Formats: sequence, C-alpha cells, structure tokens
Amino acid sequence: MERTKLDAYLHFQGTCEEALAFYQGIFGGEIVAMNRYEGSPMMQHVPADWGTKVMHAAYKSADLEFMASDSYLSGRSGSGNVSLSLSVSDPGAGGVLFGKLAEGGRVTMPFQETFWSPGFGMLVDRYGIEWMVNCG
Repeated sequence: MERTKLDAYLHFQGTCEEALAFYQGIFGGEIVAMNRYEGSPMMQHVPADWGTKVMHAAYKSADLEFMASDSYLSGRSGSGNVSLSLSVSDPGAGGVLFGKLAEGGRVTMPFQETFWSPGFGMLVDRYGIEWMVNCG
C-alpha cells in the first residue's frame, strides 16, 4: 500500500486569521500560506463581506502542521467528533500548553494525573477546536 499521510484541516466561521495568530503565539512556527476569498472563484459562494476572510491557509511549526480556512457553512459549529491530540513528554510543559490553549475556551477535563499518564486534559479552545494534551 502506498504511504498515506493524514493532515488536519481546521474550519472556522470568520476567525481563522485570529485563530492562527493565537496558535502561533502558543506553538511558534509560521503561517506558510494564506489565500483570501477576494479575487478567487470561491468569492461567489460566500457573503460579500467575506472577501478578506481566509479561503485557505497552511500553518507549520517544528512539531505541528495543519491547514485551515473560514468556512461559510450554515449550521456548522465545532468539530463535534474529532479532537487534536498533542503529546508532550514533560507534565510541567504539558500543563503550561494546556493552560494557554484553554484561555477563553472551555475545559472539559482538567489537566491532571491519570492512571495512564502523569498529565492529561481535554478542552475546547475559544475557536471551537477540541484538544487533548497527553504526557508520557
């Protein structure tokens, strides 16, 4: 079988650029591509005031890589059935990372020691993205 790579694609409802800056502040890295609706054939499929919104972006840091966009889809709210899981070797660093991602969001399981890990927690960040932070 040919090698397959899974890439995460995050969808936002008008806050993509803001969310990417938030993640960049936490993880470092850079936005390696950013295309807007304005001037593209996709402009006809979004509201007129969405020209400056992100049609497609790519983010890359030393350990993370994902794509993102502002998706104008009625009724869509959060991922609901997918969580991004971050593996961190040091529980102290994991707790700090968890705290940064949780700012303005909602903690669904506090970062704590569990029977399988010295540090694990779950949250939904301020942009509706579900995260798990796991140590060990």
